Amino acid sequence: MLRPSSGVLISVNGLGFPPQNLARVVVWEWLNEHGRWRPYTAAVCHHIENVLKEDARGSVVLGQVDPQLAPYIIDLQSMHQFRQDTGTMRPVRRNFYDPSSAPGKGIVWEWENDNNSWTPYDMDICITIQNAYEKQHPWLDLSSLGFCYLIYFNSMSQMNRQTQRKRRLRRRMDLAYPLTMGSIPKSQSWPVGTNSGQPCSCQQCLLVNSTRAASNAILASQRRKVYVGNSNGTLTVRQSNTFNGTALWSAGTMPTGGTAKMEQVRSPSGMQVTTFSRSQSAPTGTQLPGQNNLNRPGTQQVAILSTRASIPPGVPALPVKNLNGTGPVHPALAGMTGILMCAAGLPVCLTRAPKPILHPPPVSKSDIKPVPGINGICRKTKKKHLKKSKNPEDVVRRYIQKVKSPPDEDCTICMERLVASSGYEGLLSHRGAKPELVGKLGKCGHMYHLLCLVAMYNNGNKDGSLQCPTCKAIYGEKTGTQPPGKMEFHIIPHSLPGYTESKTIRIVYDIPTGIQGPEHPNPGKKFTARGFPRHCYLPDNEKGRKVLKLLIVAWDRRLIFTIGTSSTTGECDTVVWNEIHHKTEFGSNLTGHGYPDPNYLDNVLAELMAQGVLEANLKD
Repeated sequence: MLRPSSGVLISVNGLGFPPQNLARVVVWEWLNEHGRWRPYTAAVCHHIENVLKEDARGSVVLGQVDPQLAPYIIDLQSMHQFRQDTGTMRPVRRNFYDPSSAPGKGIVWEWENDNNSWTPYDMDICITIQNAYEKQHPWLDLSSLGFCYLIYFNSMSQMNRQTQRKRRLRRRMDLAYPLTMGSIPKSQSWPVGTNSGQPCSCQQCLLVNSTRAASNAILASQRRKVYVGNSNGTLTVRQSNTFNGTALWSAGTMPTGGTAKMEQVRSPSGMQVTTFSRSQSAPTGTQLPGQNNLNRPGTQQVAILSTRASIPPGVPALPVKNLNGTGPVHPALAGMTGILMCAAGLPVCLTRAPKPILHPPPVSKSDIKPVPGINGICRKTKKKHLKKSKNPEDVVRRYIQKVKSPPDEDCTICMERLVASSGYEGLLSHRGAKPELVGKLGKCGHMYHLLCLVAMYNNGNKDGSLQCPTCKAIYGEKTGTQPPGKMEFHIIPHSLPGYTESKTIRIVYDIPTGIQGPEHPNPGKKFTARGFPRHCYLPDNEKGRKVLKLLIVAWDRRLIFTIGTSSTTGECDTVVWNEIHHKTEFGSNLTGHGYPDPNYLDNVLAELMAQGVLEANLKD
C-alpha cells in the first residue's frame, strides 16, 4: 500500500555523513542474526552522536546511557558493536532519514511479543506505518516490505495473514532522534585523563581500552607476523606490542631458548593474574592461523593450541573461569581477560558455555514401549481434500444471528461503519447477502457485515469453521494447513529434568518436502522441510499423557505445523511451527525449549485451547 521511506547512507571512512547543509535525522542501527537492521533507541543515538563529535575513532560505552546495554561497546573506527562477556561482534551503521518522518518526531511503533513486552518495529517499517497513520488509512498491508502482516489502525492490532493471529500494537511518543547537518568535526585522540595525560582508570574506560587493545592485537597479528629463523631450524614468532593500556609483559623479561619466566600482571578487575613471558616456536614452514574474528569460537581454540605446543614441560596453562557469572569476578572482566590473553598468545583455558542436551542416551528397540491409554504409536496425515459442498454463505449463516438495528460502530474487518454497507460491496455477490446486512456471532457476540465474514471465510481454510477476528473464539472444528507427514509417539526409559520419578514420552514428527496445495501461501510452488525428523519430549505422567492426546487431535486437524517464513533463518516457503510450543531439548533448558519448566504443560494446554483443541474432543 505504501513504500517505505528510504534512508540516505553515504560512507566516509566507515561513517555515514549527510550532504552539506542538508538536515537529516540520525538513527544508529545494528545488524541482527536475521540480516535486519535494528534501531537503537533515541537516547542511545544521542549518546553515540555526542561521543562521535568528540572522537570519531573512539569507542562508545552503551551502558552509560542504558543499563540493559552494559555489556556492549561500539568501536567507531571499525563500525562494530562488541559484547564484552561473549566476544560477539555485529556491524553497526549510521543511517539518515527525513526530519518529518517518525524518528524525527520521536514516534515509535511497537508490537506486543509473546512475553507481553513491547518490541519496536524496524525503522523503515515504523516510518511506513506512521505515513499510513498520518494519511488516515484504515489499514496497511506490509507484504511490500516482505512481511505477511496487516495493520489495523482502528483496533491498533497486527494480524498474520497466514495464521489469522492478532497482536496488539501501539504508537508511543519518545525522545526525537538527533538531528545533524553537514559534516562532523574531525576526530580527536583517544580519551585520556584530565591533566595527567594517562588513560582514565575507571572500570568503564578500562573495559573500553581493553576492547580496543584486543581488536588491535588480533588485527595486527594477521597483518604483520615476523618469523625469524633459529640455528635449530625452528621459526620464532615475535610478539608485536600493540596494546595501548597496561602491557601484558615488559620488554626486559623475555627469556631466550624457549624458557619461561613467571610474572604478576594486574588485570582490569584489580586481581593478580599469573602470566608467562616466553618466546614461541613453530615447526619450519608452519604458519600460525590468523585470528581476526572474536566472534568465532575457533579463534580461541587456535590461540590455545598454537601456544600450548611451545610451552616448556611443567608450565601449567592459566585457567580463566567465571565466564558464566558463578564466581566472584564479573563475567565481563573474566571474559575480557581471557580474550586479551588469547590475543597476546598466552596459554589460557577458557571455560566454555555448556552445550544443550538435545537427545537422550541411546535406547534399544526393546526398551521402547507404547503410551498407556493411547491406541497405536503412529499417526499419518494425507493431502487435504476440499469439501465443495459447503457454501461459504451457508457456513457463515450457521454461526450468526441477524442484527436488525446495528450500533454505529466499525466493522473490524472492512473498517466501515456497521450502519453503512460492507467494504466488500461489489467485490462479492452472494444470494440474499445484502451489503448492509449485519450479523452477530453466537458465542462471543461480536458483530460484522455478513459479506465481510464471507470474504474472511473465503480467504481462510474453507473447512466449515469460523474464527472471530476480534476474540479468536472458534465456531465449528478448526483445521490447519499442515502438509502431509507422520507423527510417532512412545515411551523411553529416561527421565526429564524436573520429572525424575517419571519416564519420558518421545514424539517424533517427520514431514518431507513437497508442493504447496491450494490452501498454502504459494500454490504449486515447492516447500522445504528443515530439521526433520523433529524430536519432542513430555513427562510420562497424567498431565503429560493428556497433552499427548490433545497433540494427536491437533495433528489430525493439521494444526501443529504450517508453511510460512522461518523466524530463525528468514527462509520462505518452509515448514514452521504453528503456535503450539514443543520441548525439543531433552536434558537441559539452555535454549528455552527444554526442562525443567514447571509451567510448560499448563501453557501448552492453553495454546491447544486457543486452537480449539479441548478435552471435550478426546474420545474415551
